Amino acid sequence: CRQLFSPSGTSKAIRPILKRGHPCDGDTPVKAKQRRTVAGTPGEEASLEPVEGLQHSRSAQHEEIKSLLDDDDQELIGDFSKAHLLPRVEGKDPGLKYISPDTLVAVLEGQWSGFIESSIIVDCRYPYEYEGGHIKGAVNLPLQRDVEHTLLEQPILPLDTSKRVIIIFHCEFSAHRGPKMCRFLREKDRSCHEYPQLHYPELYVLKGGYRDFFLQYPAHCEPQGYRPMEHGAFQEELRQFRCHSR
Repeated sequence: CRQLFSPSGTSKAIRPILKRGHPCDGDTPVKAKQRRTVAGTPGEEASLEPVEGLQHSRSAQHEEIKSLLDDDDQELIGDFSKAHLLPRVEGKDPGLKYISPDTLVAVLEGQWSGFIESSIIVDCRYPYEYEGGHIKGAVNLPLQRDVEHTLLEQPILPLDTSKRVIIIFHCEFSAHRGPKMCRFLREKDRSCHEYPQLHYPELYVLKGGYRDFFLQYPAHCEPQGYRPMEHGAFQEELRQFRCHSR
């Protein structure tokens, strides 16, 4: 699969190879959710009417069916058109999809290229952290306005509609900044579409963040270094970016 950005960041993004859409247009997703069945017999449509002989009330049955659908939706991407492609691991926020460093390396090495047209790695750390070492091809978007400008003003769409554009967020530990930015993009994306359409239905967070990735795969980082957010030489930069992030 292609990576969207050059290692140097947004200023040298390789944009001509990608299809751009209008900020608030939306392709109608496959209505997978509408076709799903929940009854016990294969192919049998679930009924919202009470089944004769059962003691449950109509409202109880409604809640049961809704629960089944909600559980199933956890395995579907944000527009309900298909299942998530990448294997997930348990993470801090149950509402987000986390992947391991091993899975990200598989993406970087093209093991999913038959399914992914473009993979976008969004590094949400501050610039001095990014400059001290980052995942090859990652783009540094530390502020919400950076994400809006880069990803939403001219949305990135796959040239081959049978393939996917996926976005993987991370920060130093993927404990706060990365997950927060992932949620921000989904919320902004939702706001300019009729539900459940999205520009970016498939979002992931890298579990353990850059720190864990660098410790396991330094050869996939450039430069091969790790600069913590709390580095003593960059306290003024940290103070400034924290002010901008509020």
